Amino acid sequence: MLQLGDEVVYFSAVFLLVMLGTRSAAGASLLTACLYVFMVMFRFPPVPADQAGRVLRPRAPSGGVPVVAHRGGSHDAPENTLTAIREASRNGATGVELDLSFTTDGVAVLMHDETVDRTTNGSGPVSKLQFVQLKRLDAAARHRLKDKFSVEKVPTLQEAVQECIKHQLTIFFDVKGQPDKAVSALHEMYKKFPVLYNSSIVSSFEPKVIYKMRQTNPSVVTALTHRPWRLSRFDDGTPRSVSTWGQLWTGVLDVLLDWAHHHILWKLCGVSAILVQKDFLSLDYVQYWAERGVEVVGWTVNTAVEKDYYQNLLKIGYITDSLLEDCDSHY
Repeated sequence: MLQLGDEVVYFSAVFLLVMLGTRSAAGASLLTACLYVFMVMFRFPPVPADQAGRVLRPRAPSGGVPVVAHRGGSHDAPENTLTAIREASRNGATGVELDLSFTTDGVAVLMHDETVDRTTNGSGPVSKLQFVQLKRLDAAARHRLKDKFSVEKVPTLQEAVQECIKHQLTIFFDVKGQPDKAVSALHEMYKKFPVLYNSSIVSSFEPKVIYKMRQTNPSVVTALTHRPWRLSRFDDGTPRSVSTWGQLWTGVLDVLLDWAHHHILWKLCGVSAILVQKDFLSLDYVQYWAERGVEVVGWTVNTAVEKDYYQNLLKIGYITDSLLEDCDSHY
């Protein structure tokens, strides 16, 4: 839970900033009081700790920390396919992370990118293709082990869920956009397969997605995904903006978003976990969230040295592209 001391510090900071900007103690007091009332009235409590624990701390076959296969294990098998889910289970994963997307006729499918170009033998945006067209594509066409896996179909969300349940894998549903469609589709899955309440988590970079998920179904375990400087820099660290002012502005937004994630948004959404890019984790960071009842999961952890660090020092779960060997990260 949010510590009382935290709340005093946060709302005191808001009061001082507003008062400095407006030079009005009355106005600052009113705005701070309104913010406090908003937080109290519209925040969601997290799901019970025992339920979150079953999802986030399933028993690993090796007795270590939970290991989640990124996109089903995109290095070991064609990503976001049923074969990837089976391979992840065979290789000892406790769970899989899967990406949700939608065809033009509204079918929920697994696809990470906005287009099918990188992973299949087709081209064009997923949102512009009908499901019947998507079914004709080979999801293994561009994988490094395409000869081993032959032809793979792009699975529907329901097919993937059923396969994960069959193999008793925890599911990390990663939602990147289209919150209304995503929440509706996931809500249907939870109604059809109640076992998901104790074996899945919905995560997103977008707080709106998580808030709407909790609003629609408050019993779902949720997580915010976080990478510092995400608005101003690409995954490899290069600036998003070519202009100095643009880079400066997005940098300011990054600072504000970082503060909001750590002090307001997690509480408002009632998340049970925060998924953080691996390079920004430490024992102190894990402890910070542990004091607030929030689990930390690292991504994407792809070398033996990194995995040992998570297993034996941080002792927290992680998401990886491969359960078999070292590999480069797929963002």
